[in-house]
Amino acid sequence: MLILNKSNIDQEVLNFIRDLPKWRVITYKKLWDIFKVHPRKIASIMKYNKNPEIYPCYKVISFDWKVSWYSAFDWVKSKIEKLKSDWIEIIDWKIDEKYFY
Repeated sequence: MLILNKSNIDQEVLNFIRDLPKWRVITYKKLWDIFKVHPRKIASIMKYNKNPEIYPCYKVISFDWKVSWYSAFDWVKSKIEKLKSDWIEIIDWKIDEKYFY
C-alpha cells in the first residue's frame, strides 16, 4: 500500500517513476489515480524534473497510449529511442498494453 505525504507529492511521484521496472510505462491518468492529483500536476512534475537520468519521465505517456511530445532532451524521436532501450515495443506511435503498469 502506497502511503502518501501530500507535502512532498512531487518527490513521491518521481520516486514511483524511478522504481518502475525497465519494461513498464505508466499514463498520466494512472498516476492521477494513484496519487490523487490532477494529471496536469503530474505533467508539471515531469516538466520540472531536473534529473531525468534518475527519474525517467519519458516513461509517462498519454491516456491514449500514444508516444507524444517529450521535452527533457529531444522531441518524440528521443522518447522512442529511450522506450525502445527499455524493451518497450512501439507500433504506429502506440505502446501495447502489455507494457503498462
